[in-house]
Amino acid sequence: MERRGGPGQDSGDSASELQEWRPVIYRKCTDTLWLLLFCLFWAGLMFITGYAVMAGAAERLVLGYDSFGNICGRKNAPVKGAPLSGQDMTNKKYVFFLNSCNLEMQSHKISSLCLCVSSCPREQLNSLEDLQSFARNNGSFLCIYNLNVSSYTQNSKAAQLCPTLPVPPSKSFPLFNRCVPQNPECYSKYASVLISMVNEMDVFHRILSGILAGRDTVIGLSVLALAFSFILVLAFRFIRTLLVHTLIALVVFGLLFVSGVLWWLYYDYRNDPSTELETEKENVKFLLGYAIFSTIVTVVLLSLIFVLRKRLRFTVQLFRIVGKIIGRIPFLLFQPLWTFLILVVFWVFWVAVLLSLGTAGTAQSTSGGQVEYRALSGICYMAWYHFVGLIWTSEFILACQQMVIAGAVVTCYFNRNKNSPPPHPVLSSISVLFCYHLGTAVKGSFLITVLRIPRIVLLFLYNILKQKKNTKCLFKCCFCWFCCHESCLRPFNQHAYTTTAINGTNFCTSAKDADCILARNSAKLASISCFGDFLLFLGKVFVVCFTVFGGLMAFNYHRELQAWVVPLLLVGFFAYLMSHSFLSVFEVTANAMFLCFAVDMETNDGTAEKPYFVDQELLTFVSQSNKLTEGQKHRSTRPFHDNEDGTELQPMT
Repeated sequence: MERRGGPGQDSGDSASELQEWRPVIYRKCTDTLWLLLFCLFWAGLMFITGYAVMAGAAERLVLGYDSFGNICGRKNAPVKGAPLSGQDMTNKKYVFFLNSCNLEMQSHKISSLCLCVSSCPREQLNSLEDLQSFARNNGSFLCIYNLNVSSYTQNSKAAQLCPTLPVPPSKSFPLFNRCVPQNPECYSKYASVLISMVNEMDVFHRILSGILAGRDTVIGLSVLALAFSFILVLAFRFIRTLLVHTLIALVVFGLLFVSGVLWWLYYDYRNDPSTELETEKENVKFLLGYAIFSTIVTVVLLSLIFVLRKRLRFTVQLFRIVGKIIGRIPFLLFQPLWTFLILVVFWVFWVAVLLSLGTAGTAQSTSGGQVEYRALSGICYMAWYHFVGLIWTSEFILACQQMVIAGAVVTCYFNRNKNSPPPHPVLSSISVLFCYHLGTAVKGSFLITVLRIPRIVLLFLYNILKQKKNTKCLFKCCFCWFCCHESCLRPFNQHAYTTTAINGTNFCTSAKDADCILARNSAKLASISCFGDFLLFLGKVFVVCFTVFGGLMAFNYHRELQAWVVPLLLVGFFAYLMSHSFLSVFEVTANAMFLCFAVDMETNDGTAEKPYFVDQELLTFVSQSNKLTEGQKHRSTRPFHDNEDGTELQPMT
């Protein structure tokens, strides 16, 4: 074939090709720089992890240690100036306090001596003879190490070297290997003093002791919330009009019933003449706050349900369309489970490093041959860096989930043959994410982190300066300002991820394109998306209501020793978190589908040359719900972004 044009034409072609490749090169460079920044940040986290493992001793917290620096359940190195240190405690795995019923805090330390023992006393020991008999029969010595068993009843100082009598029955705590007294009064004091090692606020003591005492109930309610969330996901997958009516009826019943029970419990507690314990007074205060909040939420939601009842038919049709897309990609339903497991693994790693950082210190002997551990300098700065890593990495994992879901939906939407979906869209979306868009996820998660860190700092400063009224109001205003910005940025990031999956641009370009196209199509899409989000929110309320109801029934039987209303709040928060994690599949799928629809409408015109990708059912649904059938004939045909030539947008593969 004969070439036309001279050398000038070749240089023009080269310049044109360079102009076309410039955005691609820019996207690659920016994504690579953000990914490199994230890798450098994680290199810092790995340095802190290595330092914590080398300098810290998280096993001191997990396994426990005695007053002489010996870690229970392992061999120990001697400490200079402590003659009872450096002992082999391989067979002595439990920490036993000599005065477990009267523990006190002195200078951030427990005043009672503690030892490593091989077993905890199952029965009450009333005399030194009982201690001696227990040591000979069980091989567990409850007196100071250098006191011989035969001297328990003969040594004049045995009363000071052995535990305070009577010794209450105890059993080992299943996780931290401490001998926990079973007497209710001793147990409450024991739990409260142990918690005071972490925080010295009296209210905080009683709250965490309530969580510790009701841990089995909290775990059971969390599993119940997980089951409710999974059932609700299956219900939304095969949604019908009767099912929506049933869900709304259950939500209304749950809201009214929970509000009524909270008010009833509040009046029952307030009028109870035996309300004397501090925990019971705290229960009354928290119950009043819960009842008022629940009543306000009930009134608002019932009003919204009444106003939006006429749009119920369109909402059901919307979820049928979303369910149809998920039916083509069934593995999307398991995406929240994988993300949750990854987050749990990361959180366990983060907590383990934090424990090691918190125990990084040097052993020094004190008077009486005892040993104490003093923290190293600079640990505070490492802890803050580690905390930023928790927020950024968690947000990055959630951003990857949103990009995977959006990529799979985009792949199925921009597929001509709707009866033959592309093979393995989820795996394809994951591969595209790791090959091209990790930098986009890093940048989006970084923006969320930048807004969340000032909130944490403001909360920290607020706790320090909360006695001053002027600063108190200022901090609350700033805190609300950052919360509002974060709430607006999350859906903005989600639309940017979907636009990235459509045309492969970087985060900033995708965010700008998504903002422009949503602004031009807000009248068509805002109301539809609003009703879908509202129904999903009702599903989350359903899970929270019935989980909290189960918690009210379970916790109400333990009034004396537990500040149970705060554990109930944590259970409600976990229930909402679980339901949000599972139902977010429908939310992200619907938002990605509508953004693809908007791009499709602006890029193509339905002719034979540029046919629509949209499914006819979705097109009919949008037309009916917004009554824009006639308006679509005169809609603007201005192409999207740089597609003035009318070319079709294709998802990256």
